[in-house]
Amino acid sequence: MSTSKIGVQGVDFITVPTQDFEAADRFYGDVLGLERSKQWGQMPAREFEAGSLTIAVMQSDAFGQEFHPHGSPIALHVDDVHAARAELESQGVRFAADTIDSGVCHMAIFSDPDGNTLMFHNRYAPADAHPTSVQ
Repeated sequence: MSTSKIGVQGVDFITVPTQDFEAADRFYGDVLGLERSKQWGQMPAREFEAGSLTIAVMQSDAFGQEFHPHGSPIALHVDDVHAARAELESQGVRFAADTIDSGVCHMAIFSDPDGNTLMFHNRYAPADAHPTSVQ
């Protein structure tokens, strides 16, 4: 048990960097269909609601930061990975590889226009299930 007195109670949002805020806004809002929520004043940044996770897309240079895309995927829950993948592919989004079936979940990895790695994910087995093989 932690003895820390900091009191972290959760995660308010994650930040995804972009070099082109308008393109990112279209991708997250129109292509992925995430709900647009808070615009950060006049700054090139906006929050998108993804169920229990808020994704804040912000143009790095406007905040004095050097752009570096996220390399590890943000797993976005969908009910049907294959259907979600087909929808994005019909809009020209390319996926890194075939859809993965881990034995407990399906995963399909792709990138946003800036190269930030995202994943469609759906666990079809109980959370305590253990994969028998990775295909």
